[in-house]
Amino acid sequence: MSNVLNRPEVVSPPTRERVLAAIDALGFVRNESARHLRAGSSRTVGLVVLDIANPFFTDVARGVEDVLNEQGLALILCNADDRPEKEAAYLAVLAEQRVQGVIITPTAQLSPHLDAIRQRGVPVVLLDRRAPGPDQCSVAVDDVVGGQLAAEHLLERGHERIAFIGGPSGLPQVQERHAGVERAVRRRFGSDEPLTVFSPETLTVLGGREAGAQIVGMSESRRPTAAVCANDLIALGLLQEMVRHGVRVPDDFAIVGYDDIDFAGAAAVPLTSVRKPRQELGRRAAELLIEEANAHATHLHQQLVYEPTLVVRESSMVRRSAAARRGSA
Repeated sequence: MSNVLNRPEVVSPPTRERVLAAIDALGFVRNESARHLRAGSSRTVGLVVLDIANPFFTDVARGVEDVLNEQGLALILCNADDRPEKEAAYLAVLAEQRVQGVIITPTAQLSPHLDAIRQRGVPVVLLDRRAPGPDQCSVAVDDVVGGQLAAEHLLERGHERIAFIGGPSGLPQVQERHAGVERAVRRRFGSDEPLTVFSPETLTVLGGREAGAQIVGMSESRRPTAAVCANDLIALGLLQEMVRHGVRVPDDFAIVGYDDIDFAGAAAVPLTSVRKPRQELGRRAAELLIEEANAHATHLHQQLVYEPTLVVRESSMVRRSAAARRGSA
């Protein structure tokens, strides 16, 4: 049977036909796990994402899958839920499955399990996160520039009190977006005093609603007139909360999201958002992983950084009337 399945050319046609008929009659299924153990690795690649509920990561996963399918590889998708212990558990499972490589959007701190996997000769590519050194591949976006683009857009429209609505402060992506917003505000006003920072517990629609309720509850003299959000889910939640309280967007309050997921343009008030090349990030990460897996010691590590762009829509198009009056005074 082994020769029929693995080296059919060495088996005579009559014998091969009899064996194949028996396989079909018995419902035999090849034990791929045993073959992988003998070969040292499987035909699978692990993708560990921060939060699969965020459509940004489903788009990234599609880019990864497209490349893997072209190479005859299968994708194992793992959702860490922004929980280091869940991420570590998945990395252990992927190591046991002898995957050809791992692509990962890590939680706040890089897990020591990643180093352990790499020491076994398994390639690891960081996705949406810069590599800590030159000896590892990564694919990321310049989020400082992205945050700056978003804030400058609002400042140019006359807003003088801006909010940054982030999330878990340990995530480098959130820190960099905040840094970009802060840079733009400092350049305009000489300090970051006009910037108010809100840090909901999650980068979700609920987190945006919570921040929106806080903003609405502030006194008018202190209340921001616009916000840069760390992702589009927060921006959508913020938009919902503003509409619920009768705050007009963008007349009374302008909103800029981040990632430019499909739902951003389809919102009741289409969201201005910082666009990241979502599927391209996934494709390039997968290509780098395959290159490293095939080349081994001769592979040249690359740290790719993409430039984000601002997509302007209705949520920030109109400048707040009071800000316009102050600008013309």
